[in-house]
Amino acid sequence: MLGRNPSRRIICTSYSNELTTKHARDCRLVVESDWYRRIFPRTRIDPAKNAELEFATIQRGFRLGTSVGGTLTGRGGNLIIIDDPLKPSEANSEVKRAAVNQWFDGTLYSRLDNKKNDVIVIVMQRLHVDDLVAHVREKEDWTVLEIPAVAESGTRYEIKPDQFHERAPGEVLHPSREPLSVPEDIKATIGSYNFSAQYQQSPIPAGGGLIKWEWFRTFRDQASLNCGGRIVQSWDTASKASEVTDYSVCTTWLVQGTEYFLIDVVRERLEYPFLRKRVLKEAQTHNCHTVLIEDKGSGTSLIQDLRNEGRLRPIRIEPKEDKVTRMSAQSAKIEAGSVLVPEHAAWLDDFKAEIMAFPNVAHDDQIDSLSQFLGWVEQPFQRRAIPIAGW
Repeated sequence: MLGRNPSRRIICTSYSNELTTKHARDCRLVVESDWYRRIFPRTRIDPAKNAELEFATIQRGFRLGTSVGGTLTGRGGNLIIIDDPLKPSEANSEVKRAAVNQWFDGTLYSRLDNKKNDVIVIVMQRLHVDDLVAHVREKEDWTVLEIPAVAESGTRYEIKPDQFHERAPGEVLHPSREPLSVPEDIKATIGSYNFSAQYQQSPIPAGGGLIKWEWFRTFRDQASLNCGGRIVQSWDTASKASEVTDYSVCTTWLVQGTEYFLIDVVRERLEYPFLRKRVLKEAQTHNCHTVLIEDKGSGTSLIQDLRNEGRLRPIRIEPKEDKVTRMSAQSAKIEAGSVLVPEHAAWLDDFKAEIMAFPNVAHDDQIDSLSQFLGWVEQPFQRRAIPIAGW
């Protein structure tokens, strides 16, 4: 921008003086480099105005660096860039978040020279549901470019008029540089909560949404449970028989009286022939007594095919309400302590992340499987469930 128009006035902010200083130093090195001078011969730094955090051009443009919370009295610009206004370690501090948001409202927002044509740009990881991005979007309609490390769904980005870049579900940003195994390893290291915010740009409410995580009781492992009870599996399948963009989920439950132990979760994208085989495999693996399948989308075909084969007679579940209403109706069972999850499991972080964020999530397949099971298990007719035969 300074190369094309050296009279532009630019203000750059970051969360710390150290980061602000580094950015200022890096920018100055670029502007003073030989290659930059060849490309933009008109843009020159004024020797009389070349300080550590601010340099000016001979056309009276400038780049000013300051930290979040710093003073800008008497200063204004055409472009204000806010780069990482909050440190990740401070994201869960309500005081720190409020200070950033108040500084933006009370100091920075009024610093544009031309309120109609000048621009504020915020570049940051999402760190919390109440971070600066959430704060400004609640008040105004901002242009948002949101690029998760791993695509959650099919996304189309406009590069320029009539030119687009498309990402498929599960696609990473730069496969040759960071294949899918890299973000998966990062997620395993930092946990789903931090990964969802910093890498997927989808922060999870720490206190939970509709369901509070602390409502779930825990058990050590399946071996520690009392013998007896019944195994029930609840399947939420992809929306279409040919669909591969959505997940299919199976939650496996041990029912002992009015206590329901979640002993396994399968969550995969499966084309229909593999989905049918997986249902049979999971039922056999857990010596399952009852299989519930939602009667919609690929589930309708699945129920019919399994019954025709004769190896499995799944129970057809026909939902009559929307997802939020169904889960709300079952939340009391969880709050009452009837639902237990293991202390440790490979699938537990993903399950917890979806529970805590619901209903503001890209995928809610585990929620659907959970609410389907809880809605069925205490109905009087479920005692007449048809068992699996032939294992």
